[in-house]
Amino acid sequence: MQGEETMSATATTTIRVRPLGAVIGADIEGVDLAALDDDGFARIARAWADHLVLRFRGQKLTDVDLMQFSRRLGALDRVPIRAAGVVMAADPRLAIAPEAAEFVSVISNVKIDGKAIGGLGNYESHWHTDMSYNDIPPMASALYGIEVPPTGGNTSFASMYAAYDALDSETGARIDGLTCIHDASRNSVGELRRGFAEIADPQQTVGARHPLVRTHPVTGRKCLFLGRRRSAYIPELPLAESEALLDMLWAEATRPEFCWTQVWQPGDLMLWDNRCALHRRDDFDDRHQRIMHRTQICGDRPY
Repeated sequence: MQGEETMSATATTTIRVRPLGAVIGADIEGVDLAALDDDGFARIARAWADHLVLRFRGQKLTDVDLMQFSRRLGALDRVPIRAAGVVMAADPRLAIAPEAAEFVSVISNVKIDGKAIGGLGNYESHWHTDMSYNDIPPMASALYGIEVPPTGGNTSFASMYAAYDALDSETGARIDGLTCIHDASRNSVGELRRGFAEIADPQQTVGARHPLVRTHPVTGRKCLFLGRRRSAYIPELPLAESEALLDMLWAEATRPEFCWTQVWQPGDLMLWDNRCALHRRDDFDDRHQRIMHRTQICGDRPY
């Protein structure tokens, strides 16, 4: 990780990069994402390649602002029906601007007339890579905090660059060329998705098959690509060996020195690289509301 860096975004604005964790995360200070010029964006992109996870505090973004900033990173994934917010809602925190509704989703524990508005509720979200069960997982996610609980609901991130680099040479050689099946049956809080059956044997896991070690297409660095632990399976190995190896890799990947935790404030925008970082979320008291708006940037096939 680099030390604090000052970067001129415009003639009148200075962007500062302040590292947060030992190997992951940085604050980007002195920037209004709703009024970002091309030079400022290019410098932010370089900081993102270095730090994997960026935090922008004190933002005041509309859904259109969030969509337009995210779109500068690449094409946006469309929002699945089940994750869509309410386009016309009495509460503006829950409403999605109609012109952004195709690409901005709601993450919240709020219910209207007994129906959940947004996804994931107040549950703990386990370590995972977003949608790695797809053949082409997303490149990145951006999450904007609108309302946060007084405690809990924090988001932790782990560097898969650091996890891979810390492996001994024997383990590195062993996993090079191995693949893993990423379970599509459950979401990140462990709920069984509609249309899927319970999986008792990981050898029956349904989902995309990806390399255990992927190469970042921008930086060229290698990193672990684990997805999520539950029901994962390495098809090149007997089940017992697959389970033991995955347990070991997950223990290494989530070592505290590779992690950093975001304690949310309203107006925080978090941007993370889904290709080389894991993340998780703490649970929180359901008496408090947590409302986030989210975008997801299309990725490419891991290699």
